[in-house]
Amino acid sequence: MNRRSLGRFLGAALTVALLGTASWVRAADEAPDALIKRLSTDVLESIKSDNAIQGGDISKVMALVDSKIMPNVDFTRMTASAVGRNWRQATPEQQKRLQEEFKTLLIRTYSGALSQVKDQSISVKPLRAAPTDKEVIVRSEVVGRGDPVQLDYRMEKSDKGWRIYDLNVLGVWLIETYRTQFAQEISAKGVDGLIASLAQRNKTNSGS
Repeated sequence: MNRRSLGRFLGAALTVALLGTASWVRAADEAPDALIKRLSTDVLESIKSDNAIQGGDISKVMALVDSKIMPNVDFTRMTASAVGRNWRQATPEQQKRLQEEFKTLLIRTYSGALSQVKDQSISVKPLRAAPTDKEVIVRSEVVGRGDPVQLDYRMEKSDKGWRIYDLNVLGVWLIETYRTQFAQEISAKGVDGLIASLAQRNKTNSGS
């Protein structure tokens, strides 16, 4: 898989992971690996049957994220992890803006990747974790044409059940990838510079 294909698949995998949380119903007692298996199967079938999502309808994707996905994702932790040590130095208003722009960046960047979802299925590996663990890694493979693709989820257990806060495709963790980019932006222009850069990228991606 070349860099371009990896990028497309990473986007599709992230969106599948996020879309999967839409049907979570306080499944605090459901094992995280069983949850990923059930949701992945349901979501993949939903994507395959939704031409608008496959076509990258950004308004539909964003509406779905705002109404169903974000309440079930620890997006504050996801953003804080991507920003790294500079997160604590950011003001509450800067943190809010970072979350807003990062969310928009992910949605706009990866909405088109949904068209890559065709005949894939998910094979979830047995979970290696103690019953008392509050953070786990659920390992899986996306099976379809060609070789299986590694897809792992970092999850945490809260009073709302298990939630995804990072994922790994072919050995590449999403948060680590963005942390490197964001650190360079902050080093050059500060937190406000990163916010401005994200806003510009989102404006460019929107075609406005």
